[in-house]
Amino acid sequence: MSVPAFADISKAANDLLNKDFYHLSAGTLEVKSNTPNNVAFKVTGKSSHEKATSGAIEGKYQDKTMGLTLTQNWNTANILDTKVELADSLAKGLKAETVFSFLPVTQNKGVKLNLTFKQPAFHGRAFFDLLKGPTANVDAVIGHEGFLAGASAGYDVQKAAITGYSAAVGFQSPQYSAAVTATDNLSVFAASYYHKVNSQVEAGAKATWNSKSGNNVGLEVASKYRIDSNSFTKAKINDRGVAAVSYNVLLRSGVTLGLGASLDTQKLEQATHKVGASFTFES
Repeated sequence: MSVPAFADISKAANDLLNKDFYHLSAGTLEVKSNTPNNVAFKVTGKSSHEKATSGAIEGKYQDKTMGLTLTQNWNTANILDTKVELADSLAKGLKAETVFSFLPVTQNKGVKLNLTFKQPAFHGRAFFDLLKGPTANVDAVIGHEGFLAGASAGYDVQKAAITGYSAAVGFQSPQYSAAVTATDNLSVFAASYYHKVNSQVEAGAKATWNSKSGNNVGLEVASKYRIDSNSFTKAKINDRGVAAVSYNVLLRSGVTLGLGASLDTQKLEQATHKVGASFTFES
């Protein structure tokens, strides 16, 4: 297996615990389409439980022979983003991307430079915010026979100070993975575990302890069951008694429906429960 980025050392467990739970928004709509000349469009819209709506439209052009990808995004907050990526053009395993952002109302501008370098036993990244600070955030992971070790650090050039640092160790295999991370200047510790029991069942758990806020340890457990090739269901619960369930089904080619709900098992008589739905159309 390839060495993941630092942020993805716990990806398998985090995806099981967080992805495909649809109660976080009252409604979500996503439409994807592709053209013959390598241009992809994506339109997303969300309605929150507080009755607020948001949306974005994205266009992406790819030239695989040059390793070039151009992405433009415009959202309902009137923020314009343009990202230019070059992969394996300057050197094998190196991806460089520049992100430009512009807010017309306030004339605020942003320019970021991101670099990613991947080799069989190494994955390093560097993120530079050229107009704010400027600041730099770098991380790196090394791997050997499934064992992983990584660290990250941030630096503010104007203040000439380190803004944060983290570390992580882990192990990954096709059937299971485990990781221990220490973030927020080594003050927040998390241990996660993911197990692919068989082709239908996945299970995982995560424990988190913030050394700055006391001795309480947060715990989440989750499971996924694939009903058939077109549908699956997920469930999770945390130490506070908040449970969530979801159901995802491919209704027909290119049309996916997601349903989700969460309830506070400690406050069943109160109106703290949430339900949500998601529709995805893809051509």
